[in-house]
Amino acid sequence: MNIAEFAHEMNQMGQAKVPFLFVVDFELEKPLLYKLSEVDPGRILFDINGVSNAERRAVISTAMTLEKFPTAREEYERKFEKVFRHLQYGDSFLTNLTTKTEIKIAKSLEDIFYMCQAKYKILYKDEFLVFSPETFVQLKAGKIYCNPMKGTIDASIPNAVDTILGDKKELSEHVTITDLIRNDLSQVASRVHVARFRYIDEIKTDSKTLLQISSEIVGQLEPDYFSQLGDILVKLLPAGSVSGAPKTKTLAIIKAIEQEKRGYYTGVFGIFDGKNMDSGVMIRYIEKQDEKYFYRSGGGITTQSTVAAEYQEAIDKVYVPVN
Repeated sequence: MNIAEFAHEMNQMGQAKVPFLFVVDFELEKPLLYKLSEVDPGRILFDINGVSNAERRAVISTAMTLEKFPTAREEYERKFEKVFRHLQYGDSFLTNLTTKTEIKIAKSLEDIFYMCQAKYKILYKDEFLVFSPETFVQLKAGKIYCNPMKGTIDASIPNAVDTILGDKKELSEHVTITDLIRNDLSQVASRVHVARFRYIDEIKTDSKTLLQISSEIVGQLEPDYFSQLGDILVKLLPAGSVSGAPKTKTLAIIKAIEQEKRGYYTGVFGIFDGKNMDSGVMIRYIEKQDEKYFYRSGGGITTQSTVAAEYQEAIDKVYVPVN
């Protein structure tokens, strides 16, 4: 199924009010669409804001160890410097640079699915696991909501809230993404506005507590939006918070510098229940390759970024959110 066929089929299912699950990769090359009633829990487990096909299972222990083997600082720095030159030339205002960290875990991906706490979880055929805190879009009662997440800090740092909210680089990055998402939503909705700006979520991980900054952007949909669900979704992809601005040029920069397809990492997934649609950005992502496990992470680079801080942020984002 190509992306045009995906959008057409989603439009038809939306118009017929048929509940479905969808998964779209970052490059828009391998979209997946299933009737919700036909999702096989032996192949796909999901939990989207409490709507799940997973049986409730007692977790014997949430204790776990996660060993990290990060990309060498020198390799990350070479990519960072290429991104930074594009920013200096004005090719991009914000570029999301991602990296892969090999990890060792004592649990299976299925075990971690049940252990971890997140708004958006999906386990796909023992190939990848997502436990994302970030909403992509929600469609309900004729409105569309988007909650881009930009800005992360260790809650144990003294005055963490004031530090993250007062950081000029973080503010610049967040403003850029909020404006990008506002413009994106204006393609599919009217009366688009920022309802909440830079609110804080607390996320507990296997080793620490993180504070993450989000904003909420809202727009009014057309009365017949159920028959346009696929068109609406595809017009907004890939997610601005994990690409950058301006989007088209920045996507070309990402492709040239990362030199590896992201696949489903930083794509989106979600469900339509017949009335409302809810979806998350596929960050906090573990993939299995040749019996090895890799954790993908990254962050937004601006002209105010430093390589040391961005490299450390990419490492800090390698975690599992367990209580």
